[in-house]
Amino acid sequence: MADLGADQLPCALVTEVSKAPGLFSRTHAAATASFAAVMFLTGFAALAVVPTLPTAARDLDGVGLFPVVAGCFVTASLLGGVLGGHWADRAGARRPLAAGVVLTVVTLVVSGGSVSVWQLAAGRLLDGLAAGMVAVSVNAAIGQAYPERLRPRALALMSSCWIIPSLAGPPLAGLVSEWWSWRAVFFGLAALTLLPALALVVVLRGPALAGPEAAPTDDHPSRPPLLVAAVVSLGAALGQYGVSGWDVRHLLFAAAGLGLLAVFAPRLLPVGTWRAARGLPATVLLRALSSGTYFTIEALVPLMLIAERRAPAVVIGLAFTAAAVVWAGASWVQGRLENVPRHLLVAVGALVMAVAVGLAVAGTLARGPYLVAASAMPVAAVGMGLLAPSLTVLSLSHSPSGRLGHTSGAMQTSQNLGQVVVLALSFAVLNTCVAGGASATAGYGAAFGLLLAPTLLIALLAVRARGTGGRVVAAARTDEPSLTGSGSD
Repeated sequence: MADLGADQLPCALVTEVSKAPGLFSRTHAAATASFAAVMFLTGFAALAVVPTLPTAARDLDGVGLFPVVAGCFVTASLLGGVLGGHWADRAGARRPLAAGVVLTVVTLVVSGGSVSVWQLAAGRLLDGLAAGMVAVSVNAAIGQAYPERLRPRALALMSSCWIIPSLAGPPLAGLVSEWWSWRAVFFGLAALTLLPALALVVVLRGPALAGPEAAPTDDHPSRPPLLVAAVVSLGAALGQYGVSGWDVRHLLFAAAGLGLLAVFAPRLLPVGTWRAARGLPATVLLRALSSGTYFTIEALVPLMLIAERRAPAVVIGLAFTAAAVVWAGASWVQGRLENVPRHLLVAVGALVMAVAVGLAVAGTLARGPYLVAASAMPVAAVGMGLLAPSLTVLSLSHSPSGRLGHTSGAMQTSQNLGQVVVLALSFAVLNTCVAGGASATAGYGAAFGLLLAPTLLIALLAVRARGTGGRVVAAARTDEPSLTGSGSD
């Protein structure tokens, strides 16, 4: 059944929806404030720490191992997402959310006190584990704490919480590192992050996030596939290292990593993900494709601008800042489009990202201004601002009751896998072109051109992720999340 618009609803129900509690009503204010605080400081930590890592690696004589330091975060977040999702289903989202924030404090202390690059890598590994738990737990908590009509706005608010960190985090971290020490960045963030950890323990102890009332009754295993997740994380790490070079050793590592991903990754995802089965499997696949495309643009565009186009560093910083701001703005817009079917927003977002890919390709032309390539980042962020929250809403609507954590974990896993696989394939295309005698800019152009395939595929498959109609009415009547059922082939 098609999604119902406001003009198709009975007047009494429209009035009831308009009078229902909002995000900052007495019913939801405590949860909203706590989630916002967590996302604000999480964003501040992420955006301040990443620019500091090269300086830390240099001071610890570990520049050669910097890819390992950078890759630890993504690979560990795979495991953190699985762990956090299972925990949220068994005990409610509050506990893994609080544990993730507390672990974030620990990781900042470990990284700030590093005496070697391996300790710094260990800190990033723990940080990835914590980030995976927090990301999954926040999504599961939104599903548990809010009725379905409020979830798009709650997700938009979470994106908005990154605006100030995106504006202030990188420059403040740079100033502290230059005038004082990179260690002060880590220790200062650790002190600030203590506050939301305490707030979560005190504020979110009510029944709203206490956990499902009954154990899951589906056919999923009762214990998390932690060993499988660990193997998938290892495969992702091997793949990241393998595509960093073009010799026999790197090829062997890449083949081993991709082999592990091909065998074990499907066990962490819903059945039918790779064939885009209707409902949750298609939604999970679209998250992988969209995240992989966006973060490949975010990684390759700055690298190309600095290494090949000799663009000023300030341009890169402004591109990152603009991307974060417009992402939040687009997310805010989608949160207000309550009568527009979510799958249509996904398709529109994918087409916007296709335009961004075209700008990235055009930016590789020798005579074209480098600002064309730089503009690809904020344009892609507009698409993701429309697309990413809509996919999360669809995933929650497809999730059976009591399986919100498992669903959020699958979405987080697919996001990380998409980043690893799409980025690895793009780097492989780049390295192949360069090894074949093509110019570096031509290699970048080919790598960017590869990204057209996932964006167009998302637009075509978006209809397979569509939600069922009438959910706004049900949520308005009960003020409880409507989480029954998902589509199937």
